[in-house]
Amino acid sequence: MAAMETILARKGRKIEAGTFILVYDRHEHQLEHTKPHLSFADVTAKALQLAMRDFSLEADAGDAELLTSSIGRMPPFPEVAATLRKLKEAGFKLAIISNTDDAIIAGNVAQLGGAIDRVITAQQAPSRQIFEHAWQSLDVTKDELAHICASPHLDLTAARDLCFRAVWVDRGTGRRPPADYEPDAVAHGLDDVPGFFEAAGWV
Repeated sequence: MAAMETILARKGRKIEAGTFILVYDRHEHQLEHTKPHLSFADVTAKALQLAMRDFSLEADAGDAELLTSSIGRMPPFPEVAATLRKLKEAGFKLAIISNTDDAIIAGNVAQLGGAIDRVITAQQAPSRQIFEHAWQSLDVTKDELAHICASPHLDLTAARDLCFRAVWVDRGTGRRPPADYEPDAVAHGLDDVPGFFEAAGWV
């Protein structure tokens, strides 16, 4: 959000960042399903350019660079690191599945206190195949898997199609699950998740 606000401020027009992000998201999701597969950096640059066009703004290369470089530096939400430690101590294995590239996500993972066991990115498998790839490489059954996500578009669609459990962390961004799917639980922060797992008898 902060990077988008900075980019929009450079353009000299008052556009609400949240409104712009919804348009950006739409283009990003479409590009993630194009063939041949595009890298995360290319998807980001093209989606930003298309969103700028929709708002009659002029994009330049520095905009995409600012957005891409900011992602790896973004700190986790305040409750995330402590909750991951709690889940780790309870015996859960934790994997990140990300539509970014290895180098970008490395900065985010470094801020999580060593709680993450595996990192699987769209650089390792195209975004439209990443969940199948992750499932196979993690070598777990559906009963052993719970997917926790904040962005519903790709994540909950995959949970629907592959029939694994999903907890959606709804942080009030306005993004909605697919119309034909309801996640197993809806959290308002990651710190809600251990309570769901306890109620399910997993801990």
